[in-house]
Amino acid sequence: MTTPKLRHPLRALAGALLAASLALAGHAQGADAYPDKPVTLVVPTAAAGGTDTIARLVADALGKTFKQTFIIDNRPGANGILGTDLVARGNPDGYRLLFTYAAAMVVNPSLYRKLPYDPLKDFAPVAQIGRGGNLLLVRNDLPVKSLKEFVAYAKARPDKLSYCSWGNGSGGHLAMESLKKQAGLVMMHVPYKGSGPCVQDLLGGQVDAAFADMSSTVELVRAGRLKALANSGPSRIPMLPDVPTMTESGYPFTTYAWYGLLAPAKTPPDIVKKLNEAVNHVLKDPAVVQRLRELNFTDLPQNTPEQFAATIRKDLHDWGALVKDIGLTPE
Repeated sequence: MTTPKLRHPLRALAGALLAASLALAGHAQGADAYPDKPVTLVVPTAAAGGTDTIARLVADALGKTFKQTFIIDNRPGANGILGTDLVARGNPDGYRLLFTYAAAMVVNPSLYRKLPYDPLKDFAPVAQIGRGGNLLLVRNDLPVKSLKEFVAYAKARPDKLSYCSWGNGSGGHLAMESLKKQAGLVMMHVPYKGSGPCVQDLLGGQVDAAFADMSSTVELVRAGRLKALANSGPSRIPMLPDVPTMTESGYPFTTYAWYGLLAPAKTPPDIVKKLNEAVNHVLKDPAVVQRLRELNFTDLPQNTPEQFAATIRKDLHDWGALVKDIGLTPE
C-alpha cells in the first residue's frame, strides 16, 4: 500500500493566499469596470407619476456620468410590492436596481402580514434622493379655497366626498387618513396603481380630492386646473409660496416622503459605494439641481449608504406608529 504524499503546509498556505488575492483582484476589476453594460432601474409605479419623473431625471444623469445606458422599467401594482420584490429577488450584481418612494419600503411592512421582502435584510441602500411632502389637491369646481373650508365642507357631507391615492398604505393614503382622523371626516378612499391615473381622475372630476406628488401636479395648480390647499412637507415650496403646510393649517403632519435608490442585498459594497458617489455627484450638477427645484425638491440630502440605511430604520418606526395611530390593520 502506498502512503499518500502530504502537501507541505507552507505550499498550502501560499496557494490559499494566491487564490484569495486573485479573487480580490477579479472583484476589484469588476467594480472598476462597472457598469460595462446597461443598468435597469425598476420603478414600482406607473409611468408619468412623481416617482417615474424623478427616476427618469436621475437615470439620464447617471447615464451621462457613467457613459452607459440606464433603462427605466415601470412595474406598478400592489402599492409598490411587485416591483420592489422583483429587485429583492434579483442578481446582486448592480445591473438591476430599485428606484422607489418611501412608502414601498417603510410603510408596507406595517400594512401587510406576509410582505415578500424585508426592507432591511433584502436590500443594500444606495442613496436617498430628496425629501418633502405631497400636495392636498381638490377638483377645481369644489367650492373651497383653504384646508379649513375643505374640512368644514367635508364635515357637512359625511361619506359624500371621495379621494384617491396611488395605493392602500401609500403616502397619499396615510396623509389623508391622518387628516380625516384629526378633523373627524368621513370620506371614501379610491386606490389606484399610480399617482398619474389618480391625478387624471381628479382632473376629470371622478374623485374630489387627493394628496399627490408635487413634481407632476404643481403646473396643473399654476394653470388653474386643480386647487392646492396645503402640503404635507416640512415647509412651503417656492413654486407655490401661498400654499401653507398642513401643520401651519392646524393639522400637524411630520412624517415626510423621499425617493431612493437601492440594490439587492449582497451587492458588492464597492459597487454600492460607486453608485452612491455618482448619485451625490449628480445632485451637485447645477442643471439637475435646477430641474429638481422646478419639481419642488427643496431638500436634497447627500448622504452615504449607511446614513440612508439609518433613515430607513427610523422611518420604519415612525410610519409604523402613524399606521397604528390611524388604526389601519395589516392585510
